Amino acid sequence: MPANVFVAPFDSVGCYAAGLLATSDYRHVATFIVQKILLDDVGLDYICTTAERFFAVGRVLGNMVAALAEQPSSRLLKHIIRCYLRLSDNPRACDALRSCLPDMLRDATFSSCLREDPTTRRWLQQLLHNVGGNRVPGLLQAGGGFDHMLVN
Repeated sequence: MPANVFVAPFDSVGCYAAGLLATSDYRHVATFIVQKILLDDVGLDYICTTAERFFAVGRVLGNMVAALAEQPSSRLLKHIIRCYLRLSDNPRACDALRSCLPDMLRDATFSSCLREDPTTRRWLQQLLHNVGGNRVPGLLQAGGGFDHMLVN
């Protein structure tokens, strides 16, 4: 089913933002739907057409990342990273992600979730490469970070 079927109701991003207050299962479903929208070229273009839409999605994804630091879920993290990676395919969105990508995706916060998932590690590595890979200063000193886990 093409993403444009879902895009029109997505305009306010309100239904997705409600996922932050709902059950974990609802958050997974809502994030999966956003991922499907973003994976479609029409959906990606629609979300990235205005700064308001992009930042609404980015704000919600960022809040989800923060919530995952408290209550980790490898499955939800996978969908969130895939959403960010797809956003980075759009040049304007990629530029914006350089400054608004959560630091927790740049440091070792989720290393335990990523340890057993080479696909998600690869997606995160690609995302960091796309946005310039500017990690938190000092992270790579003294063996910090998760670069040792990433496979080229």
